[in-house]
Amino acid sequence: MKDRIVVSAVCVFDDAGRLLTVRKRGTGMFMHPGGKPEPGETAVEAAARELTEEVGIVVPPQELELMGVWIADAANEAATDIEATVFIAPGTWTASPAAEIAEIRWLHILETAGDVSLPRDLAPLLTDHILPLLAARAMPGAAQAPPPRR
Repeated sequence: MKDRIVVSAVCVFDDAGRLLTVRKRGTGMFMHPGGKPEPGETAVEAAARELTEEVGIVVPPQELELMGVWIADAANEAATDIEATVFIAPGTWTASPAAEIAEIRWLHILETAGDVSLPRDLAPLLTDHILPLLAARAMPGAAQAPPPRR
């Protein structure tokens, strides 16, 4: 049986519609900004706190939009799953690495749709769940993601 880590994560977009990914210091995989809830913290409170700490984006918890909850292989821990509650930050943003974040990278959603040449350093939560969902929402005729607001 695999260990399981509970985390909160946030999809953040820039004005070009690109998705923010981050790489934590000492790791090789890119993922959403986010992390583990502190004792007594809800998933959305953890997401808002981690977003501020890791990339300097301040969004009140009540403004984050729930995207869903997924279980995926942990990117940086062997034989471990993550149970990720994922939110979308409304609006468009700029980000700067802070705290344990070593690097940020923005991904074009439509360019990754069905693309087998995705960067190999993306977390399984992104490749298996989030990118396919975001790409489907962004394609013509698909249900659209909520319009950006700020």
